[in-house]
Amino acid sequence: MCGICGLASLDGAAPVDPALLEAMNATLVHRGPDSAGSLLDGPVGLAMRRLSIIDLEHGDQPIASEDGTVHVVCNGEIYNYRELREDLRARGHAFATGSDTEVLVHLYEERGPDFVTELRGMFALALWDARTRRLLLARDPFGIKPLYWRAARGTLAFASELKALLADPGFDRDVDPDALEAFLAFNSIPGPLTIYREARKLPAGHRLVWEGGGEPRVERFTRPRPVDAERVRREPEDALADELRDRLRDSVRAHLVADVPVGVLLSGGVDSSALAALAAGEVSGRLRTFSIGFEERSFDELERARTVARRYDTEHRELVLRPDAAELLPRLVDAFDEPFADSSALPTYLVSELAARDVKVVLSGEGGDELFGGYYTYVADQLAPWLRAPARLARPLVERLPASSRKVSLEYRAKRFVRGAALPPLERHHAWKEIFAEPQRAALLAGRPRGRDPLDALRARYAETQGAEPLARLADVDTTVYLVDDLLVKTDRASMAHSLEARVPFLDPVVAELALALPARMKVRGLSKKRLLRRAVAPLVPREIVHGRKQGFSIPAGAWLRGELAPLAREVLAPDVVRAQGCLRPEAVTAVLDRHLAGTEDLSRQLWGLLTFTLWNQRRAARPAAEVA
Repeated sequence: MCGICGLASLDGAAPVDPALLEAMNATLVHRGPDSAGSLLDGPVGLAMRRLSIIDLEHGDQPIASEDGTVHVVCNGEIYNYRELREDLRARGHAFATGSDTEVLVHLYEERGPDFVTELRGMFALALWDARTRRLLLARDPFGIKPLYWRAARGTLAFASELKALLADPGFDRDVDPDALEAFLAFNSIPGPLTIYREARKLPAGHRLVWEGGGEPRVERFTRPRPVDAERVRREPEDALADELRDRLRDSVRAHLVADVPVGVLLSGGVDSSALAALAAGEVSGRLRTFSIGFEERSFDELERARTVARRYDTEHRELVLRPDAAELLPRLVDAFDEPFADSSALPTYLVSELAARDVKVVLSGEGGDELFGGYYTYVADQLAPWLRAPARLARPLVERLPASSRKVSLEYRAKRFVRGAALPPLERHHAWKEIFAEPQRAALLAGRPRGRDPLDALRARYAETQGAEPLARLADVDTTVYLVDDLLVKTDRASMAHSLEARVPFLDPVVAELALALPARMKVRGLSKKRLLRRAVAPLVPREIVHGRKQGFSIPAGAWLRGELAPLAREVLAPDVVRAQGCLRPEAVTAVLDRHLAGTEDLSRQLWGLLTFTLWNQRRAARPAAEVA
């Protein structure tokens, strides 16, 4: 695991600026505190910071081919590197290290740019071929590892985090109105957008190819997607549950490969509990597990996590989170570089800090909900066609229900359901979790530049899965947008801020291949979610967790923002502050805050977004590039 960055002169002739490359690399030290490396070769420069996980002594990067003409830097882990290495040795390639990264240069020599299709792992990589004058960037199929890029004023720059691109004093910090509009709708910014007009995310499963003197081109090389409806797996559920359990075990075994200790982030839900159970059977000695809880009982899952820890005799550490977000929020803003308002980033950040005291690598459960049907929104998607008329009749009564501060309360779900039940499938699915609807975005941005409809990104993904089952198409939108640009961003930044590598076994192709071929009825039926996954892990996980209600990894933001954090919200969102920043309309921001504090609505998700955006503006948009670097 590491952070990577680099530069290329687009004319293919001018040398890159070594001082700028060094400054970019310095911003990524938290991603790789163990060592640094760089390469300058004419119009191209590569650099990296390394967190040593495999081949601690000899795995420094960049790593070169035997003749020194191909160099690579990689952020991530390649889980099938041993099998690839044996095959490449049989083809005559000589290896100088035991690193998983070294297989990349030799595999490229065999396959060219298509070598990325053979990789099982999580990765964002940059490869320079001096013979063909080709620079290739690539990102793994699920977008587990991040990669940003920018082509401006004759230079192509790329990096694992935006802060490295900001090290260039010439970086244009104009806000992209499309990104701002999307942030207000989602509380995160979907790729390829970033908050800045001048920078872009390389999408998951894509590569960027630049050949000296030309323009960079971005192209897709893979796209995990659900199978067509007539091709779903139809074997008995018991047989498929056994197969899924075997595939999960294989994935966990692969994800435990490391020359340093590996732990598990244990939330108390079925996904992380299954990972802990499987990992405990694979490691020598006691597995280390880490959990975080809350004083508010409806948000706390510590007792469930303790149940798993006791069953498998893990070395268990836990922390109770209290509402000190006034101190933590600025640290989170610095970690994410652009507005990001998933409030579960706060506990993820703290549990990563806790884990980093004992281990360098943890397993985390991202992807289980999207692949196996874990969200209540999927239940709502199934029920809505049958309940449109009752929802329309009940809406006036439901809208008058008092707001609750409990986790995803019945009142909150009921209001969302009646508002969206009559919409078309994709728009309905988005309505269940939308942050600011279009009229609210219009009020917040009145008199300011508006961006494109954020749902266009969802519609584009949805259109690609014509022929799959309806629920599978909606889950695919979550997998390719919400998972990639929210959950995986959260996990990567929160963990790497503490020099901790987070691995996600549910997003291994061995597991995903089966998940994407399952019929919807094996995931969601009636009010039951994750049906096949629960059956698969039932022999491993305590019954109260297998059959327990989904909690989710959220914080009691509603109560905090009416209590201990209310003064912070008033200060950060003061009309003078918002007006001076010039992005949002102060009157509309104040109205959201007042309505939440009055207790008539739970607008905590909207407020958290406004808070993080305003803090980002204070701490990033107005700071000189040199200070950021």
